[in-house]
Amino acid sequence: MTITFETVLTRVGGLEGAELSRWIENRWVLPDNRADTFLFREVDLARVRLIHEMRRDFGLDDDALELVLSLLDQVYGLRRQLRVLCTAVGSQPEPVRKAILAQLESARDHEED
Repeated sequence: MTITFETVLTRVGGLEGAELSRWIENRWVLPDNRADTFLFREVDLARVRLIHEMRRDFGLDDDALELVLSLLDQVYGLRRQLRVLCTAVGSQPEPVRKAILAQLESARDHEED
């Protein structure tokens, strides 16, 4: 399901069109651009809401917001990679999974020292 630019503005109270346009120009939000019309997915709407809340609730300026968004994107990317890794490990034979678990526990023990 896609959402139009105007619908995003309706769903995110207090958001101005010029501000949303600037977020798109800054590439903080990446809606599809078809026939000069922006179409937002639910994930885009969630990101718009997040940006709007961070600006409103924390008063983040553009530089700080760009840094926070970059860090969040890295966290989400790492979470995706971790899910892939967990799936790959989970598909291994039990002896391999046990060996990986033992290695992880050993590494954790050495970190605590």
